Amino acid sequence: MNCKSLLLLNLISMMTIQGARMTTRSTTYPINKLFTERWSPRAMSGESISDKELMTLFEAARWAPSSYNGQPWRFLYAKKDTPAWDKFFNLLVEFNQSWCKNAAALVVVVSKDTFDHNNQPSRTHSFDTGAAWENVALQGGLSGLVIHGMAGFDYDRAKKDLTIPDGYTVEAMVAIGKPGKKEDLPKELQESETLSDRKSLTEIVFEGSFK
Repeated sequence: MNCKSLLLLNLISMMTIQGARMTTRSTTYPINKLFTERWSPRAMSGESISDKELMTLFEAARWAPSSYNGQPWRFLYAKKDTPAWDKFFNLLVEFNQSWCKNAAALVVVVSKDTFDHNNQPSRTHSFDTGAAWENVALQGGLSGLVIHGMAGFDYDRAKKDLTIPDGYTVEAMVAIGKPGKKEDLPKELQESETLSDRKSLTEIVFEGSFK
């Protein structure tokens, strides 16, 4: 078993332990349920989604904030049962292929390394693209879709096979689909198919300096 496989299995184990206690989410301060109801299941039905459903997600991404309104995000996608599907699916590690086979679409998220207005390096291209991805995830939740981001794929192969030019960074992949039954997942994933908790504010927010 290689290091990447061990890392993924450790992540599943951590999620299982964490998720075993989590049936509902509570917050320290009141926030919109949009945030606490968003999660990242893996179980998908294998049903297709329409172009309208998919483009609605990207429309939400389009309105994310970015430095100088540079909008560095790019989304490459393939829908199930289309000529490009295998090219995207084969980028995934075996672990992710085991459940992404039931996705309706796969997306590769890319960011532009420089600003359009002066061609200078952008320190925030990944940060800005993360904001766009979050819009996809939130809109997906509102639309009743499964939206699951992934790092378990071949980044170099994605850049090559999808003809992504120099000056662009491959950031992540996303599986999109309609909800399915957790019983249809591989057994090792079924227990982790539940809500996860979050770190406390005291662990992530510091006044004055880093602690």
